Amino acid sequence: MAEDVKQKLASYRQSIDNIDAALVHMLAERFRCTKEVGLLKAQYELPPADPAREEYQIERLRRLAKDAHLDPDFAEKFLNFVIKEVIRHHEAIAAEHGGTKQPA
Repeated sequence: MAEDVKQKLASYRQSIDNIDAALVHMLAERFRCTKEVGLLKAQYELPPADPAREEYQIERLRRLAKDAHLDPDFAEKFLNFVIKEVIRHHEAIAAEHGGTKQPA
């Protein structure tokens, strides 16, 4: 393999590694925020799922994906996975905290 091809390949791989690291950090922050949402939902005995919010998120992500020339179906599948994980965590938080509703 020619040296310039090796350098290009290494450069692309380095960019991919950097992007993967950024994605992990962004997902960690997203789940930190959704954990706080889950705690509020448990505290005020709100349901763990919010179908209207989920529908809005999916529509928005599909639009963003299309604008970025990314397959909207792939983006939706990815977000559906994240939403399922968030709901699972919210259910676990609710079970753990047993609905400790605070007075308004």
